[in-house]
Amino acid sequence: MDDGNTNLNCTECDGQLRTAGTEIVCEECGLVTDENAIDHGPEWRSFEDDDTDRRRTGAPLTRSRHDRGLSTEIGYGSGSGSRLTGRKRRQLARMRREHNRARISTKAERNQVYGFTEIKRLTTELSLPDSTREQACSLFKSAQSEDLLRGRSLEGFAAAAVYAVCRTVSMARTLSEVIDVARADESELKSAYDALNEELGLRTGPIDPTQYLPRFASKLDLDTTIERCAREHVETLLENRVIGGRHPGGVAAACLYVAANDCPDCNGITQASAGAVADVNPVTIRSTIRLLEEC
Repeated sequence: MDDGNTNLNCTECDGQLRTAGTEIVCEECGLVTDENAIDHGPEWRSFEDDDTDRRRTGAPLTRSRHDRGLSTEIGYGSGSGSRLTGRKRRQLARMRREHNRARISTKAERNQVYGFTEIKRLTTELSLPDSTREQACSLFKSAQSEDLLRGRSLEGFAAAAVYAVCRTVSMARTLSEVIDVARADESELKSAYDALNEELGLRTGPIDPTQYLPRFASKLDLDTTIERCAREHVETLLENRVIGGRHPGGVAAACLYVAANDCPDCNGITQASAGAVADVNPVTIRSTIRLLEEC
């Protein structure tokens, strides 16, 4: 710990005072003039490599683990200087097995671990941030506490939790995108989502269609100029309040279709290709185009 000089002098010998650890001592006579029971400096707790790996604490608490990340692991004793053989290796294997059994001791905990693992897989497949995973795991745990999982699939609730969080934070992920990577079918997901929405009172609202534009434009291989033009079309529809209740992805795809076909430097896209990226049929695209023409 670095020592720091003070501007005060010793009351006994008028010597220079110096801070050492939690105490202020005189350099001449050694008198302790003040002390603090709390050391506000760093507290290094790394035992493997103290010179290069000075970590203060372990991993932070997280809602995406059934034990909030407070669990411990029993190692395999395969490091240098710690090789185990024979009786001690078998004893360590038994300890590790019993430790794992004690860590997940109930069926509810096993279901929670499985659900959290599925949520992690889904958020990774959908390229969602860690904050979404944390919220989805918290929502899954709340549903389990309210006994909503009874008679329903864990995979469906995991997928529904991810989709519900996307809806509550207005993140552009369609239902079909979640179903494509989920291990549950559409009926299981909708059943679980309805239970979450009714019993837990989710604050879900309509998603802004402009949030779909970057991803849809990338899938359709359209440049940023087309995307900006499509954003203006969406804002026009929002200002005229004519897209209430419509599929936000379909609105975004229709605006991209109009922008791409109005641009002289673009070859344009078909209504079928625009509907495919939003998982809507061409009829939805055409109805939105008519609304845009009326505005």
